[in-house]
Amino acid sequence: VAYAIVQLQVRERRLEVSRDDVLNLFFWGIVGLLVGARLFAVTIYDPSGYYLSHPLQIIVPVASAGGRLRFTGLAGMSYHGGLLGAIVGMVIFLRVKRLPVLDWGDMIVTGSALGYTFGRLGNFINGELYGRITRLPWGMVFPQAERFPAKEPWVQEFAAQVGVAVTNAAGAVNLPRRPSQLYEAFFEGVVLWAVLWFLLRKRKAFPGQLMAVYIMGYGLVRFLIEYVREPDADLGFPIQLVRLANPYLDFSPLNFTTGQLLN
Repeated sequence: VAYAIVQLQVRERRLEVSRDDVLNLFFWGIVGLLVGARLFAVTIYDPSGYYLSHPLQIIVPVASAGGRLRFTGLAGMSYHGGLLGAIVGMVIFLRVKRLPVLDWGDMIVTGSALGYTFGRLGNFINGELYGRITRLPWGMVFPQAERFPAKEPWVQEFAAQVGVAVTNAAGAVNLPRRPSQLYEAFFEGVVLWAVLWFLLRKRKAFPGQLMAVYIMGYGLVRFLIEYVREPDADLGFPIQLVRLANPYLDFSPLNFTTGQLLN
């Protein structure tokens, strides 16, 4: 999607670049994206230090367990690391080709904003990066989400309010959560793309303006959505200005996640 949108802009503006140049630009951007996203995920988002003692697991999708190899995949990618890596990869390519970085950057972010939508839809399909528990009617139960002890009074009360049956008081309950991946797909993807494409693309005042709007727009929207997104279990809230009796139920706008700090 992002590639098609950039190619459309190249044709509209009748730029003298070949299709191969655009393909190579995206190739090096994707290489940078994968490297940056993976490195951020195994450093900033892994406080356990597992990857420092198992560095091959950063790039090898199998691990040895009990003398046998098992497929682990390469779970863990960071948007912010991917953004930084993509910028580095594409800027190097544009410099080598002697193409204007800011002008091309405007075309790229206009396409990548809509392409990003599919990343969040992938998170939704995978049932990962879900939101906080909610009583809202569009709350969803994600199979891999953290469960709560059924014996806790607040869990029983919450489950009763949302219509979730507690059949085993000694077990655990999976409560409905906000589909924050869909919030992000819509606002960080579709809405931000629409602003760039329909409102600003043909009215920009200077080269690089669309890049600036994209980065600030994404940062603002993601910062706000992080309030309803479940923070990473190992990281929680690095900044807690207000202590909460029950962080699953209670909320304070003065407590910030790692994602919000990066944004």
